[in-house]
Amino acid sequence: MDTHNLIIILGATASGKTKLAVQVAEALNTEIISADSRQVFKCMDIGTGKDLQEYFINGKTIPHHLIDILEPGERYHVDAFKNDFYKAFQTITAQNKIPILCGGTGMYIHSLLQNQTFTAVPVNQELREHFDALSKEELVLKLQNNQNQNTGYVDLSSKKRLIRALEINDYLKDHQLEVIQRPVIKPITFGLKNEVEVTRAKILKRLDERFASGLMEEVAQLLRDGISKEMLVFYGLEYKFIVNYLDGLFTLDELKLKLGIAICQYAKRQNTFFRKMEKDNVPIIWLDASLPANQLKQLILEKVSVGLN
Repeated sequence: MDTHNLIIILGATASGKTKLAVQVAEALNTEIISADSRQVFKCMDIGTGKDLQEYFINGKTIPHHLIDILEPGERYHVDAFKNDFYKAFQTITAQNKIPILCGGTGMYIHSLLQNQTFTAVPVNQELREHFDALSKEELVLKLQNNQNQNTGYVDLSSKKRLIRALEINDYLKDHQLEVIQRPVIKPITFGLKNEVEVTRAKILKRLDERFASGLMEEVAQLLRDGISKEMLVFYGLEYKFIVNYLDGLFTLDELKLKLGIAICQYAKRQNTFFRKMEKDNVPIIWLDASLPANQLKQLILEKVSVGLN
């Protein structure tokens, strides 16, 4: 573990990253840390694609972390993920094992690799609503009038990121961020990539399987359990579209069509974010997701064994 002390397997939705991570974890006798912003919630299994059965391999369950740690209705954010990640990371490395971080929430993974301290700045909803009423050009001007060492990284093409940068600036006027000593991570990062049409076919096939497995019933049960429609919409596409369907906004056929399109668009955004990570000097070893899982596993083990020698 002198060179690498963390293996990262990332990829867009339906790329097969969990199955691959489990195979690698079994081969290395190690554990998996989830990097998924929604799988932290209990009772939200089908809509978040937990696929918990995939962690069972050759008669045993691979230990996994940051899945089912919160009740539905709660909120989770980047800084909470970082705190939870480092707890799991230290637990696993204390056993002289190299953890595998697996997921598709690029923002979570990026926050670790870039050691972004600003994730600790809390959300100011009132300020966000004020800034959201302004145009992108007005936000850029405000940011330029308040240039400091905290704003040089900002993507000026994204209104969401401009607002976040202004929110950070406002917070730091009256607060100082606590410097937290974290373990040094030395990652090797693998990415799974499919052709666009292959990704689309996999997404639509998996969506059909989820409907057949009770996706609609899962959403209905969450509503019966008192989770508000507004909160379910916050939890992502599957929940948002089914809530709209239950409200009579479209038919079942329209639901499946619109949701399938939206998930494909989401996969495209994930890949765009991964490319941004590379522009930010995060090296990613890309693998052809269409290869057999065993072959992909061997490719990773070869790279990792070189790093461990």
